[in-house]
Amino acid sequence: MEKGNKKLALLVGCNYPNTRNELHGCINDVLEMRQVLVNRFRFDPNQIELLTDAPGSSVMPTGANIKGALDKMVSKAEDGDVLFFHYSGHGTRIPSRQPGRPFRQDEAIVPCDFNLITGTYYVDFRQIVNRLPKGASFTILSDSCHSGGLIDKEKEQIGPSSIIQESQKLCSSKPKTIPFQSILEHLSSLTSINTSDIGTHLLEYFGADASIRFRLAPHQESELFEFLKPDEGILLSGCQANETSADMSPIEGGGKAYGAFSNAVQIVLKEHSDPLSNREVVMMARKILQEQHVEQHPCLYCSDENADACFLLQPETES
Repeated sequence: MEKGNKKLALLVGCNYPNTRNELHGCINDVLEMRQVLVNRFRFDPNQIELLTDAPGSSVMPTGANIKGALDKMVSKAEDGDVLFFHYSGHGTRIPSRQPGRPFRQDEAIVPCDFNLITGTYYVDFRQIVNRLPKGASFTILSDSCHSGGLIDKEKEQIGPSSIIQESQKLCSSKPKTIPFQSILEHLSSLTSINTSDIGTHLLEYFGADASIRFRLAPHQESELFEFLKPDEGILLSGCQANETSADMSPIEGGGKAYGAFSNAVQIVLKEHSDPLSNREVVMMARKILQEQHVEQHPCLYCSDENADACFLLQPETES
């Protein structure tokens, strides 16, 4: 990477404090990742934006704020820049409403206000990736449930596995998922509208801040699909699209809670000082989770070239 190219990062951790969906390790995940970016990859701390729902946070990780921060980061990007988005929090699956298409469930992340940010079928993340300037890289590391399809149309480089390990109770764990019905019930309580169409609730409550998935008419969606570019994003997902990611809390010893996938990636990066490819990071993280008897299988979605490119490009060395 040429000197002078910017390295930009957005790190989002949602613990959903004082709710029935509360997690415990997500904020720890992104705080630890910030240190990894600064110490290993020489990110400028001023170019790292952190959004968490910790008590007292000045900017909460709402759907609008996350998309706004992503938009700002991409708008600043130039040819050759390195962009990184790390999300740790709940994910969910939304029943598809695409007319004339086979039934499927779309993946989404769940901001603290439940204003879903969608990945599958064109939409939010694909729109962001399509705006990248030529030569810029955009890596997404998503430690959330059902995260295997957050950048639609990317090639599956490391996909599903059927290996299941017997669990060891060194940590208690909680899946980072919220059932679709729970989200629907929550939004229905906000809008007082009697419908099972989640898009109706999101549009009513969040208006223009709702996902583009729910704001486009069917003919607009079809037109948008024609302009998607399948090879400019890199997604390291914490699990397969049909799996859940684990939020781990040590049973003994008073250790910090953490996301299983975020922690595995951070272990890999700390134990290997040489540059690692995206493929190597995912395979090594998958091996760590297998050794820890965590039943989730990280995946990699990107072009063939990006699969073997260095994760976040080659770290700069001390002069």
